[in-house]
Amino acid sequence: MREVGLRRGVGLWSAIAVNVANMIGTGVFLKTRVMTCNVGDACTVLWVWLAAGLLSLAGAFSYSEIAAMMPEAGGDYLYLRRAYGRLAGFLYGWTVFAVARAGSQAALAVGLAIFLNVALGGRLAAAPWHVNPFGVGIQVSGLTLVALGAIWTVAAINCASVTSGGRAALVLTLIKVALVASVGIAAFGFAPGDLGHLLQSGADGTCAGVSAQARGGVAGFGAAMLGALWAYDGWNNVAPLAGEIRDPQRNLPRAFVGGMISVTALYLFVNAAYFYALAPRAVASVPLSSSVATATIETFLGPAAVSVTAVALAVSSFGSLHASVLANSRIPFAMARDGLFFAALARLSPRSRVPARAILAQAAWSSVLAVSGSYDSLTDAVIFTSWLFYGLSTGALFVFRRRLPDAPRPYRALGYPLLPLLFLLVTGGLLVNACVAAPRQALEGVGVLVLGLPFYYYWSRRGGDDVPVA
Repeated sequence: MREVGLRRGVGLWSAIAVNVANMIGTGVFLKTRVMTCNVGDACTVLWVWLAAGLLSLAGAFSYSEIAAMMPEAGGDYLYLRRAYGRLAGFLYGWTVFAVARAGSQAALAVGLAIFLNVALGGRLAAAPWHVNPFGVGIQVSGLTLVALGAIWTVAAINCASVTSGGRAALVLTLIKVALVASVGIAAFGFAPGDLGHLLQSGADGTCAGVSAQARGGVAGFGAAMLGALWAYDGWNNVAPLAGEIRDPQRNLPRAFVGGMISVTALYLFVNAAYFYALAPRAVASVPLSSSVATATIETFLGPAAVSVTAVALAVSSFGSLHASVLANSRIPFAMARDGLFFAALARLSPRSRVPARAILAQAAWSSVLAVSGSYDSLTDAVIFTSWLFYGLSTGALFVFRRRLPDAPRPYRALGYPLLPLLFLLVTGGLLVNACVAAPRQALEGVGVLVLGLPFYYYWSRRGGDDVPVA
């Protein structure tokens, strides 16, 4: 099953890098403080990181079977469309392009600029310009220019060829993994720490910004799980790129599972290093303006830790931005090819055979969100729908097993049906918890889906028939 027109130019290590780069963003630097406040002690925090990693791994096993069975561009869009129909696939693609991934890319670009600004002592934010295009007042500073420059640099790299994009993802991922691992290695090697911290409580920390309702008990554990799952988010990001993976029946399962196991091990190692260098109470008392990584490095590097951490976060953000653009630009391409999005986005570059127009359209919309500053509220609104789609995509495994029992399956999901069922049960629990704990965000997420319906009805009248499942 070969994707017509696309070039299978991404090897195994580059495919793994796409998933790893999307998972390792800023979460491993920032979330441990809040998680310590949520559950109260260091040992439980490590258990939460492990539990979230194993849950994501259960999802990765399910995705591995489906992706190896259907190694084509589009990822979840393709799975949902073939399992549940065109509307389900479109709403996923609409949410990803309009809000979820575009907003995430805008946030990564702006975050990169902010981290560089910290490293440069605030120079990027100095003396902003005020412009009024079409009568709309916009404040432009060095931060804005760096953010836009990052978005369009990544777009240019990915327009060159999928092979160069994959190699860039691999190099950037190796750098960011080395940076994160270095924090842990340096903490164990140079910080005046104590392994006894792992048995201590942080419940009496200051926990700035953490509500009392999210501290202790089931609610606290659930809140910590959400924080850890946010840090693991991206474990399925290689799926949309499946049409350009070499030997996909073998390499896609390896990319999903290998990436997930690697990141889980790295997160556990770095968090153990945090608690070796700092007592849980100190972790829970890290101010909102700082991070646990910075506080850890300060124990042996002093004030220079702020700049060191800022550079590490900037590099990490750029790597995540690149991998997100590389993979997720294939979703509007696949939708357009099926007649459910702008037709021009289905065209491939005749030279590089990549969906250059889809890449540029994604960059343009991400730039709008970055300049407008609306990305935070938008991405918060689709957390609920993101997990809804994760559950539906995993549920597609059961649909395909029943509907296509004799279809070739180069890889069969480990632990089927128990592990996929466990993933669905926990996902359901997270969705219910979101409705109770954050009903406004859940409703906003549903609102994003509803806004996509008029566009679906427009394109569905113009589009072709459903693509056959096999």
